[in-house]
Amino acid sequence: MSAAAHTVLYFVNQLEFFLSHRLPLARAAQNAGYRVHVAGPRSPAVARLEAEGFVFHEIPMTRSGVHPVQELATFWRIYRLLGRLQPAILHNVALKAVFYGSLGARLARTHAVVNALTGLGFVFIARHGRARLLRTLIMAGLRLAFRQRRHRLIMQNHDDPRLFIDAKVVPPEEVVVIRGSGVDLAEFCPAPEPPGEIRAVLVSRMLWDKGVGDFVEAARELKRRSVPVQCLLIGDHDPGNRASVPVDQLTQWHREGVVQWLGHSSEIADVFAQAHIVCLPSYREGLPKVLIEAAACGRAIVTSDVPGCREIVQHGLTGLVVPVRDGRALAEAIERLAREDELRRSMAHRGRALAEQEFSVEKVLAETLAVYRGLL
Repeated sequence: MSAAAHTVLYFVNQLEFFLSHRLPLARAAQNAGYRVHVAGPRSPAVARLEAEGFVFHEIPMTRSGVHPVQELATFWRIYRLLGRLQPAILHNVALKAVFYGSLGARLARTHAVVNALTGLGFVFIARHGRARLLRTLIMAGLRLAFRQRRHRLIMQNHDDPRLFIDAKVVPPEEVVVIRGSGVDLAEFCPAPEPPGEIRAVLVSRMLWDKGVGDFVEAARELKRRSVPVQCLLIGDHDPGNRASVPVDQLTQWHREGVVQWLGHSSEIADVFAQAHIVCLPSYREGLPKVLIEAAACGRAIVTSDVPGCREIVQHGLTGLVVPVRDGRALAEAIERLAREDELRRSMAHRGRALAEQEFSVEKVLAETLAVYRGLL
């Protein structure tokens, strides 16, 4: 069965995330001959999707809520859509879409299912008892949902698959590691470091589990030591996420002068061009796109020793890896790179080479389309 005249349906919980992380894949599928459909909650991004020639289907879905009526409605809508559309491939992205899409596909007898878990999120990071209970329930639900005739689970690093294989959620032969969403090496390219004071930036949604609090702690420590480094937070708060840092807190830090919170930027390559060091002290990731982009832009990285982050940064070669939830260690790493210009620049050069070798968008697209072909 070839791609020609076959439909691939992407089921997502956020259209904006789909556009920022999956648009090149959808375009590549379209160019390969697939009819591309996208299902998810309606948002202003629909206009851009339709301008690309994709067909949009509205499926209401909350990102983190568990209201029984709403959840049942989401499942019913995707099941009905699958029965009507009969796509050759259903590609689910993120945990809720993976769960409801896979269950719906079982009942609708969808030809093939690709599930993409880009990161394991709050439930797998949190340490309290409720999170442990939810993890158990989620694993049991996924074990049922993943029983498909033609199924592949795409994960972005080599740590996460072991959790699912050991829990017998999915057999090893159905797991494929594709490292991230890829980076456009022409758009994200090296630029000379800017003159003046060293700038360390954290670019992400303003979430506690991205290590925002640890970055602020590190900034305080650097200020206490009189290390001449500007620490900048780039990104918006995320009110739909339970780990979101409140706007009042971000504003307070900014007013104190401990960090500068500059909000959202759509020009990330320009942000990196004006920085010297890129930080992401996250608690867990799939494969953070921002670090791939930072490496491609030739910037030294400081990140935490957790799944996903350590997949990108080779300690001492392309950046520095520090213990998770350790603001003091983060400060020491930033200070080292701020003071050692040659080390920082050599790491930046090697980071670009790694991005070219391992993380180009062309490589990721080819690997994903190969998964599709193998399931047809």
